[in-house]
Amino acid sequence: MNTTTRILLAVAIAASLGACAKKVKEEAPVRDTTPPVTETAPVADDGRYTAADLDTDSCLRQRVVYFDLDQDSLKPEFSAIVACHAKYLQDQPSSRITLEGNADERGSREYNLGLGERRGNAVSSALQANGGSASQLTVVSYGEERPVNTESNEAAWAQNRRVEIVYTAK
Repeated sequence: MNTTTRILLAVAIAASLGACAKKVKEEAPVRDTTPPVTETAPVADDGRYTAADLDTDSCLRQRVVYFDLDQDSLKPEFSAIVACHAKYLQDQPSSRITLEGNADERGSREYNLGLGERRGNAVSSALQANGGSASQLTVVSYGEERPVNTESNEAAWAQNRRVEIVYTAK
């Protein structure tokens, strides 16, 4: 390939590349019409529970305390739940709770009513020890009369040995 051919080839390549270049059309600058963001002071969270927290707070939504067979003492794994509800009672002095004690089907009716009451009283004592007021608490025993699981096996009985925390005034 001679020099003239090379020069013509280089010119042809340059011309074809130039033809492919984008042509940028200048546009008028777009004016920002969004209102400026104003800084607002963060809302102070004083750490107090509100009535809305009963439905949104994961701890307060837990309202069942379970017990072992023939036991009326609080299991350690339920201490945090009781503490949350006690704090709610402190933060909301007009709130009221009914503690519904329950038992499984084993045992006599009288024994299970007494056991349900002792379980309710155990939760009441724990709430009071954590700052709840006795005037905000009512204990009711249903014994074996309100099972959540009607089967007759250990899994069902474990579900029925409980105290339910029911808010009667929020």
